[in-house]
Amino acid sequence: MLSTGITGNQEIVVTDELTAAHIGSGLVRVFATPMMIALMEKTCATSVEPYLEEGQGTVGTHVDVSHCSATPVNMKVRCESELVEIDRRRLVFKVAAYDERGLIGEGRHERFVIDSAKFQAKIDAK
Repeated sequence: MLSTGITGNQEIVVTDELTAAHIGSGLVRVFATPMMIALMEKTCATSVEPYLEEGQGTVGTHVDVSHCSATPVNMKVRCESELVEIDRRRLVFKVAAYDERGLIGEGRHERFVIDSAKFQAKIDAK
């Protein structure tokens, strides 16, 4: 059962494929902001998966984060999430990302609980 306080953790190592220069979001070889956001979304999504009913999933609907410090290639990045609010199907998470030197990003992320098959059918018909 979903309840506030559920936490998540994910860890990655920054590779060239995760840099701003590689994905086109900037010109330098540092961990790209879109990749940090993707890590935050994944951390939130996987943290609540065990608490969902069969056939349910979540989709990201809002991201409000700051990326406050650059991370070089080959450095580890750890993301932490906490489910802080539940409003029917809307889930609000507090998220933070850290490299080996400290905080690199933080903010909030919202996801909605969906029926995966119904959602996919609706999108396929679009």
